[in-house]
Amino acid sequence: MSTEPSTTADPHEVLGYLLKHATLKLTALTDAALGPLGIDSKDFGALRVLAHREPASQLQVAQTLGIDRTTMVALLDVLERKGIITRRPDPADRRRNVVELTDQGTRTYDAARVAYGEAESAFLAAVGPDAADRLRRTLRTLVED
Repeated sequence: MSTEPSTTADPHEVLGYLLKHATLKLTALTDAALGPLGIDSKDFGALRVLAHREPASQLQVAQTLGIDRTTMVALLDVLERKGIITRRPDPADRRRNVVELTDQGTRTYDAARVAYGEAESAFLAAVGPDAADRLRRTLRTLVED
């Protein structure tokens, strides 16, 4: 496999095109799987962060997900209206809001984890488990560098 840029006009030879369209396809599959639960893949990202840590500030969740604070507030507003998360002032620092899953949020997350996993497995089925593991490791390496 060459690492030289392709000289053809075929966009399927361009890494950026492939990554973008793979992301779009995976997002469409996961959003469809999560839709019946009243959430989408962006919401699932926030639920995943909240489900795996002690109550966190809005800023901590935003930083973990790599999104700006304004986007995080809008996302949490929607989740709060749905009864999935709750926000309250941090007793140690009232300028901060602590965010955590409600009981309904925990149930939604548990169901979403299964639905997301099934959608992701369907997305990766064409390449098989070994290639899927290599893809994850490769992408992790690229993202962490």
